[in-house]
Amino acid sequence: MSVALTTLVAECDRYLNVAKIADYCPNGLQVEGRAQVRRIVSGVTASQALLDAAVEAQADVVLVHHGYFWKNEDARIVGMKQRRLKTLLNHDISLLAYHLPLDVHPEVGNNPQLARVLDLRVEGALEPDNPKSVGLVGSLRAPMSPVEFQRQVHQALGREPLLIDGRRPIQRIAWCTGGAQGYIEQAVAAGVDAYLTGEISEPTVHIARENGLSFFAAGHHATERYGVQALGDYLAAQFGIEHRFIDCANPA
Repeated sequence: MSVALTTLVAECDRYLNVAKIADYCPNGLQVEGRAQVRRIVSGVTASQALLDAAVEAQADVVLVHHGYFWKNEDARIVGMKQRRLKTLLNHDISLLAYHLPLDVHPEVGNNPQLARVLDLRVEGALEPDNPKSVGLVGSLRAPMSPVEFQRQVHQALGREPLLIDGRRPIQRIAWCTGGAQGYIEQAVAAGVDAYLTGEISEPTVHIARENGLSFFAAGHHATERYGVQALGDYLAAQFGIEHRFIDCANPA
C-alpha cells in the first residue's frame, strides 16, 4: 500500500498540533521527495549515516526529531549541508522533521515514551501552570537507591547514565529528554528525589549536590530515540505502510 505524501504530512501536522507550537526550526516537511509513500525510515537525527541507510532501505520518507534549518544557522548550502540535501534530492526522498511538537505530545512524545521505556508512572507536567511545559513528573513503581535506578536506566537504554548521587532513596522523579539540564531548578521546586535528562552542564552538578537531588544524564540521543519510533509506528498503522527505525549510534 501507499499514501500520498501530502496526506501523510497533513496527518503528522494535525496529530502533533504543529500550527500551535513555536519552535527554533520549521516542523513538518523540510525536503520534498516523491509523491507517494510506501516506506518510512525514522531516526533521531537526519545525519548522513541515517540518509545513507534510508537510501539502502529504499525509503520514500526519512522521519526525524532533529532535522535542518535551525534558527541562526548558516543558510548557505555548502559542505555537509550540501551533501545531505544532495542525497535526499538525488534519491527523491522526503525529509519530515518534528522537534518540540514531538517532545510535548502526550502519547508519542519523547517524554511519555521515555516513561514507558523506564517504567515510570506519569503524574503530570513538570511545570503545571506552563502550557508549553515539556518535562514530566512521576514516580517509580517502588523506591530505589540512586545506584539501583542508574542500573535500571542502563539496562533499558543500553547506556550507563552519569549519576550525581543525592544520597537518598528515589520515589518521585522528574524527567525531560535531550538537552534539558536547565530544568533542574524546576525539578527542585517540584520536590522530587531525582531528575533525569540527556545532558549535563557545569552548574547542574552544584544545583543537584546543594539540593540533595540525584541527577542522571542518560544521553541526548539515548533519551530521544522513542518518540520518533512511536510516531512512525502510528503512521504505519494509520496508512498501512512500512516503517523501520534505524538507530545510528551516538554516545552524546
